[in-house]
Amino acid sequence: MRAPRHLIHLILLILVTGCTTVVNRVQLDRELGRPDPGRFDRPAAPPAEAPDYQTRVRPILERRCVACHACYDAPCQLKLTRHDGITRGANPESVYAGTRLLAASPNRLGFDAHSNAAWRGKGFHPVLNERASTPQANRDASVLYRILALKQRNPGPDSGPLPAGRFDFSIDRPQTCTRIEGMPDFEKEHPDWGMPFGLPALSTAEHDILSRWIEAGAPFSPRPPLPAALRTRVEEWETLLNGDSLRDQLAARYIYEHWYIGQLYLDDEHTQRFELVRSRSAPGQPIDVIATRRPYDDPGVARVYYRLRPTDETLVAKTHMPLALDEGRRTRLKRWFFDAPFTVSSLPGYDPKTASNPFAAFKALPVDARYRFMLDDAGFTVMGFMKGPVCRGQVALNVINDHFWVLFYSPESEVARNTQGLLDSTRPNLRMPAEDDSTTGILAWNKYAKAERRYLATKRAFMAGLPRLKPQLTDLWNGDGRNPNAGLTVFRHFDSASVIRGLAGEQPQTTLLLGYPLLERMHYLLVAGFDVYGNTGHQLATRLYMDFLRMEGEENFLTLLPLKNRQKVLDGWYRGRPDPRIREFADAPSYFPGETGMRYRTADPLGELYAGIHRYLRPVRPLPLDLTPNGLRVEQVGQLRALNRITGRSASRMPEHSLLIVHNGKSPVRVLSLLRNSAHSNVAGLFDEDARRLPDEDSLIVLDGIVGAYPNALFHLDANELPRFVRAVETLAGDDDVQRLHQRFAVRRTDARFWRISDAVHDYWQSVEPRQAAILDYSRLENR
Repeated sequence: MRAPRHLIHLILLILVTGCTTVVNRVQLDRELGRPDPGRFDRPAAPPAEAPDYQTRVRPILERRCVACHACYDAPCQLKLTRHDGITRGANPESVYAGTRLLAASPNRLGFDAHSNAAWRGKGFHPVLNERASTPQANRDASVLYRILALKQRNPGPDSGPLPAGRFDFSIDRPQTCTRIEGMPDFEKEHPDWGMPFGLPALSTAEHDILSRWIEAGAPFSPRPPLPAALRTRVEEWETLLNGDSLRDQLAARYIYEHWYIGQLYLDDEHTQRFELVRSRSAPGQPIDVIATRRPYDDPGVARVYYRLRPTDETLVAKTHMPLALDEGRRTRLKRWFFDAPFTVSSLPGYDPKTASNPFAAFKALPVDARYRFMLDDAGFTVMGFMKGPVCRGQVALNVINDHFWVLFYSPESEVARNTQGLLDSTRPNLRMPAEDDSTTGILAWNKYAKAERRYLATKRAFMAGLPRLKPQLTDLWNGDGRNPNAGLTVFRHFDSASVIRGLAGEQPQTTLLLGYPLLERMHYLLVAGFDVYGNTGHQLATRLYMDFLRMEGEENFLTLLPLKNRQKVLDGWYRGRPDPRIREFADAPSYFPGETGMRYRTADPLGELYAGIHRYLRPVRPLPLDLTPNGLRVEQVGQLRALNRITGRSASRMPEHSLLIVHNGKSPVRVLSLLRNSAHSNVAGLFDEDARRLPDEDSLIVLDGIVGAYPNALFHLDANELPRFVRAVETLAGDDDVQRLHQRFAVRRTDARFWRISDAVHDYWQSVEPRQAAILDYSRLENR
């Protein structure tokens, strides 16, 4: 039987391409010698004429390249956030592989390999020249140089959308990870795919700096050593975290398993960040990092030390989780753990069933101390669920609504004071999917569903046995009158999410009320126990288990309503006959059959409850949640607030996440976030999200400052144009209106002003929130 002609052509093309690549490699080897992966492991002194990496090269990479090349979702795993990420190079394997049958090998920069030769053994290929070093060779044999130069030769259009047929900006688009041997073919086949991909080219001056740096061999100049005062503070914290008593070791392990994902800074020195790592070496010695998949995996040594490792990585918004290590926090830790009057008779092991269950591993630590520790910076804790180890937070995302509040039980509430008794009676039922490690069976979630049923049955009986339990507003944590973490707002932007401190909006789509067991389980499910390199079964079990936790949080909140009203509200949150595995848990009266302790005076108890929560938490409400003039006229602020009243189809046609860059004469630029809250009949299904969309119930909300990491649109306007912008949004009736809105106000991917406006956005963020500011990701910008 003859093969189809198109198949023969495809085979010939593959053979020709493969032969061309081999010929190019042989030619490079003959002209420049064989590659030496260790070349950048032995850094030479930078040539005098080379641009300095820290002061001239890095700023360009941060503002022009890191926007896409950071975290696990960097194209081809090419991380440009630090020098050893550049020298590591690229890898065609996708970290986000939803069909993996077996767990993949981790490729975490700074942990899983420590030399370029080791990275070559893990499938990474260089983007810099690793052959004989001459200026011409460093250009010609560098993928990075050639793809930057390709953009200079073919900068693309300077207006309108990019050609859709030639540019794919979808999140799961196929990757093209070309080695240097394949660059001649790549340049011919994709002349408009230079870097920055799908954005304007670098300026001539910026390109010249990067070109001369690459020609000089891409030399690295490290940052100066830590100042003496900062080293002293590091020593103080490492002393606290490395006490010899069993109590101190257990407390430090608990703290580490919650802080390891953060970018820590000491006192007000926020420009120098640290990461908390496990080390084989004690304080005072060079850090010998212990690399494991999860923070609680067996370290393979008898004694673990917890060390603050300085990090020189560019801060990017999609993973940025700042945490201040100041004297106040140190004092609180000592009060809760290190100076507290409790004893630890033995340390838990690292077997998966114990280590993945914090209620078993840390049962010797006081529950009140653990809960107060997590509440102390609850925004950091909950932010980990969205950012944590996954960048995109995808596993948690289609299981949450677009706009919801998170509240917490007060540590003094009847529920919190009896938590230890609940845990003692049901600890085996609090097991989580991570105990199966990273290669989980596809149906493993069934056993966790059964465990959740047993836990809820125990919890119902336990709550029924608390005669003084009459849920009311004073059961909510009020931040002790000073902590803005008492109430949080979460926004989902389809495939990313944001957490802000304070309650945004008059009424959210749903609300979660969390106590210690629920907050801790979410952390160990979505952060400490989640493996982005895990197989499909692991990711599926995590996603399905999160359904149970979300519903438990929602039903906790509903106990504040009259018993007769709870099921109606819950049914409104789960319209459309959700999955049967969820329906059995959606029974508000049986969850807690007791009556609320609150008295309601209107026919809208839910609206009355939300208004009461607003008043109750008003003392800790962050000021940025309330739009203020701040350089604008009162009527212009009114126009911004009018955006909050736009609902329905007009709102549904706006991007998920927009930034408004507003100019007002000579006043500094002001940046606001305009978010679309997409409504759904329920968020309990794995598939067919579009079928559960309710665009007639969509809404918009405008917030001061920058919220989110992946803007879908940048709108640039003068303050005097606000009425026109608002009217344009209010009257969006179809695609033509959307195109006109973008034509008039959007800073498109092709806009010659793009990088100038992007710099203004980042400068603004740095000026108003220097500890929170980081680099935005432009990979999700719409091409309209």
